[in-house]
Amino acid sequence: MNWNITFEPLLPWALIVAIGVAGVALLIALALGRSRGIWLRALSFALIVAALANPVIRSEQRQPLPDIAVAVVDHSLSQQNGDRPKQAEAAVTALKEAVARLPNTELRTVEVKSGAGSDDDGTRAFEALNRALADVPPERFAGAVMITDGQVHDAPADPSKSGIGGPLHALITGSKSEKDRQIVIEKAPRFGIVGQQQTIAFRLDEANGPGQVVPVTVTVDGGTPTTIDVSPGQTVDVPVTVDHAGQNIVEITAPPLDGEISLQNNRAVAVIEGVRDRLRVLLVSGEPHPGERTWRNLLKSDASVDLVHFTILRPPEKQDGTPTKELALIAFPTRELFVDKLDQFDLVIFDRYRRQSVLPAAYMFNIAQYVKNGGAVLIASGPDLAADDGLYSTPLSDIMAAVPTGDVVEKPFKPELTGQGRKHPVTKDLPGSDGKEPSWGRWFRLVDTTTNSGETVMAGPDGKPLLVLARQDKGRVAQLLSDQGWLWARGYEGGGPQTELLRRLAHWLMKEPDLEEEALTGKQKGNSLVIERRTMSDSADPVTVTLPSGKTETVKLEKVSPGRFDGAVPVTEAGLYRLADGKLMSVAAAGSGEAKEMANLRATADVLEPVAKASGGGFDWLEDGMPQVIKVSAGRQMAGAGWIGLRANDKFRVETVSDTPLFATLLSLAVILLAFAGMWYREGH
Repeated sequence: MNWNITFEPLLPWALIVAIGVAGVALLIALALGRSRGIWLRALSFALIVAALANPVIRSEQRQPLPDIAVAVVDHSLSQQNGDRPKQAEAAVTALKEAVARLPNTELRTVEVKSGAGSDDDGTRAFEALNRALADVPPERFAGAVMITDGQVHDAPADPSKSGIGGPLHALITGSKSEKDRQIVIEKAPRFGIVGQQQTIAFRLDEANGPGQVVPVTVTVDGGTPTTIDVSPGQTVDVPVTVDHAGQNIVEITAPPLDGEISLQNNRAVAVIEGVRDRLRVLLVSGEPHPGERTWRNLLKSDASVDLVHFTILRPPEKQDGTPTKELALIAFPTRELFVDKLDQFDLVIFDRYRRQSVLPAAYMFNIAQYVKNGGAVLIASGPDLAADDGLYSTPLSDIMAAVPTGDVVEKPFKPELTGQGRKHPVTKDLPGSDGKEPSWGRWFRLVDTTTNSGETVMAGPDGKPLLVLARQDKGRVAQLLSDQGWLWARGYEGGGPQTELLRRLAHWLMKEPDLEEEALTGKQKGNSLVIERRTMSDSADPVTVTLPSGKTETVKLEKVSPGRFDGAVPVTEAGLYRLADGKLMSVAAAGSGEAKEMANLRATADVLEPVAKASGGGFDWLEDGMPQVIKVSAGRQMAGAGWIGLRANDKFRVETVSDTPLFATLLSLAVILLAFAGMWYREGH
């Protein structure tokens, strides 16, 4: 019960004040005239003024509101080292028990994990605290306690502007004398041209170690390691050759230090994305036709392509009587292209080419050998392939998967994806292929063939092969068995995805990793390593994952789309994860998604100390013992040696209110009448 006096005047205050001033003036005049009974008159007047002011005795029934404290408990990756989890658990238990003993105090607990918002968020302890404070009325906030190793990555740059609104205390897990050794990559290129060298700069950091020379190993894509002697604090440059397109994974590993807190940061991984230099393409057109310009425009529109276009305008055997001196053509360097520099091209395209004396059989043999040694050939054919002088009658027949029957099918049809085509990355999900019937335009001609190898990924009328992809020794061959693709480029009947199809074809022929039909890859997403298996089979075997520490896990893959199976494994260690399913092997870099966590694993008070002091709080190392928790009045010191304080706000909620007017009772009326009677009595005597 709480009592206080309030006023509910019967007249406006200005009028009451005026009456009071006039009465005081009259009393002064009477006092100067030595009038009898002046004190009784003053008492009577005062009672009248008080009655006009109408004083009220107000009693309130109040319910105290508990003060709210917030505990932020760190469960990030760095917090999992050594005895830190046990220390944190014991501190949380002790804090809950201590707050439970405090009067009128409530404790709310919030947990924080690293990488909650993105792959490289680190420990976002202040974000977690602010989310918890959103439901806490500022006038009831008693203070915050962070139980952490001190590796917090969102501490305010200006400690005085934390906006917490109360004391912040830090309870630091771990030890001030921890040992640790780590590899720090100072410089690593993100991209590199295939076949060229790139330089990676790294440093070996050591805390509380012997400071001696350490043998550090460097491996590329899990291959044979190279050992380098490195002194702590020394920056070392390592040259790395980018062997292939796609990810080239470099792992740098330091041996363990006796008694160090963690081995997770003893290794670091750098990923260099291999990209090809300008692609050199040789386009051989057998004769002018509507699709020739489409090929040329497509290849010339790509700034990364160097195109050499070899066009036969008039074969030598066709003479029209034009004098030689009137011919303005310059002799084309066929020997230089097809003998001396053939292996410098990434892709050779034959567009409606017939066997002619311009390119003798020896040149065709060179091209067949070029494919077997790792080159790529795309053959786009029309009726020329079915003719007696077609490319199949040259040494190129050794590398062709589709054999012409000699017939040409001429009728309208829509190219369709085969069952294998819906799995193959070249044609999988090709724009317009959804639904029962493709949404692209029709073609009108197809060379009839039979296939003896390779994969038929697109078909024409009656399921006849239209696009056949094949591997020949170390190289690759693609056969497009129609010369009507230019209809898509011209937009006939809505056109079709010719540009996308040819782009994928070219990249598959040049062995781009993203278009491999048989592939096993792993990529970190958040705190998981996602495993992807691409295959032309209807099922995928389980994958054995070897962790950086040597532990193994078996992951079953689930089908997510035709030709693709996925699985996942938690990332618990930083470094190279080796994947194998009995047919394919690969490596994946993981753990780098928590780069902020791995950057420094030693417990520290340096990050939170400025913020704690600016808020009026303090910090303690749990290895020195759990500090005492007490309740402190607002405005007083909130932390000291061996203790931390929570603010007492003394807030309450009023449940009931009762008012008693002092001059609205018979007793008050009797007092006023008694005062007037006394005044009159004094006047009469």
